[in-house]
Amino acid sequence: MQTELEARSKRSLFSNYTLLLAVVFGGFLIFGFSENIKGPAIPRMQADFSLNEAQIGMLLALNSLGYLIACSFTGWLVKKIGIKLTTLIAFGSMVVSGFCLYFSISYSTMVLSYFFMYIGNGLLEIALAILAAQIFTRNTGTMMNLAHFFYGLSSIVAPLLAANLMGIHLFGASSELGWRGMYCLMLSLTLLPMIPTILAKAPKQEEKHGERLSLREYVRDKAAWLLVGVLSLGVVSEMSIGSWLVNFLEKAYDWSSDTSAAMLSAFFLCFTFARLVLGPVTDKIGYTMSLIVLSAFSGLCSIAAVILGEPGAFLFAAAGIGIAPIYPTVMALIARRYSKESDTAITFTVTLMGIATVAGNYLIGLIIELFKDGFAEEAHPKAGLIAGLQAGYMFIGACALLCSVMSIALYRHLKKRGALL
Repeated sequence: MQTELEARSKRSLFSNYTLLLAVVFGGFLIFGFSENIKGPAIPRMQADFSLNEAQIGMLLALNSLGYLIACSFTGWLVKKIGIKLTTLIAFGSMVVSGFCLYFSISYSTMVLSYFFMYIGNGLLEIALAILAAQIFTRNTGTMMNLAHFFYGLSSIVAPLLAANLMGIHLFGASSELGWRGMYCLMLSLTLLPMIPTILAKAPKQEEKHGERLSLREYVRDKAAWLLVGVLSLGVVSEMSIGSWLVNFLEKAYDWSSDTSAAMLSAFFLCFTFARLVLGPVTDKIGYTMSLIVLSAFSGLCSIAAVILGEPGAFLFAAAGIGIAPIYPTVMALIARRYSKESDTAITFTVTLMGIATVAGNYLIGLIIELFKDGFAEEAHPKAGLIAGLQAGYMFIGACALLCSVMSIALYRHLKKRGALL
C-alpha cells in the first residue's frame, strides 16, 4: 500500500514538474520573442513618427526603466501573492501591452505601451528566475543553461519572423500588418504558457538552514559590486546589439530589412549555440575565467566588425558567441557564492543592472546624435549618420571589453580570498 502511494506521489510530482518545466521553458521562449522582435520594428517606428536617434535611445532607455521598476518589486510580489499568480500577471501584462502597441497613435502612446511591456518583461524574468531556482534542485547549471537556450532559440527566429510578419496582409486586408499588428500578434502568443501555469501547482520550497546575510551586510561585499559591474556591462552590450544592429546595417550599409534581420538572426544563432555548448566549458575552466575570456572575445569582434566595414559584418554575428554565456555564468556564480541568500543577491544585482541598461541605451542614442552632427558633410549627407552609428556600435564593443576588465578585477579579488569560482 505504501509503495503504491509513493508511486502515485512520484507520478504526480513528475506531472507537476513537467508542467513547471513547460512554464519555465515556454516563458523563456516568449521572453526571447518579446525582446528581439524590436530590431526590425524600430526603423519602421522611427519612420512612422519621424524620430531621431536620440528619441530612439530615449525609448529604449524608458523600456529599461520599466524593466528596472518591475525587478525592484517582483520579489516582494512573489512573497505576497505567490510565484504562480505573479507569473500569470507577468504573462497577462504582456498580452495587454501587445494590444496597447497596436492602438498607439503617437510617439507618447507608443512609449507608454513599450514601457508597460517592459514592466511585464521584468516581472517575467525575475519570476522565471525564482521559479527555476525552486525546481532545478539537481543539475542546476545544466538546467539553467537549457532554460536560457530557449530564450536564444526564439531570438534566432524573432528578427526574421518580425520582418516577414510586418509585410504580410492578413485576411485579405489592403494594408500590411506593420509593426503594430506584428507586436499584437507575437505578444498574444504569451497566452500559450499561461495554460500550464494555470494547471501547475507552485513548487514546495525546501527550508534553508544556516544564518543568512542581510541586505546591509551583502552590499558591503566588494564581490557583490564587481558582479553588478560585470553583469551590467555584459547585458548592456548584449541588449544593445539586439536593439541597434538592424538599424546599423540598414542605414550604414544600405542592407534590406530582410538581410539585416538575417544577420541579427545569425547573431542569435551563435548566441544560442554558445549557451548550449559552452556551459560545460565554463564549469571546466571556472566561471570567472570564462567571463574574462568570453566578454573580451565579444568586444573584439564588435569593434573589429566596425573597423573592417561591410566585409567584416559577419563578426557582428560572431560576437554572440562571447556575450551569450555572460548572464547565465554570472547567475551560476551568484548561486554558488551566495547559496543561502541567492534571492537577495539576484534581486540586488539584476535591479542595479537595470539602472545600467537605462543609462546605456540612452547613452548610445546620444553618442550617435553627437557624432552625426559633428561629422555631417554637405557633399555626403549620410556621412554624419554613418559616423554616429559607427561610434555607437564601438561603444557597444567597449562595454564588452570593460566587462572583461571588470571580470579580471573580480578574479583577483576572489583569488586573494581563496574563493575563486
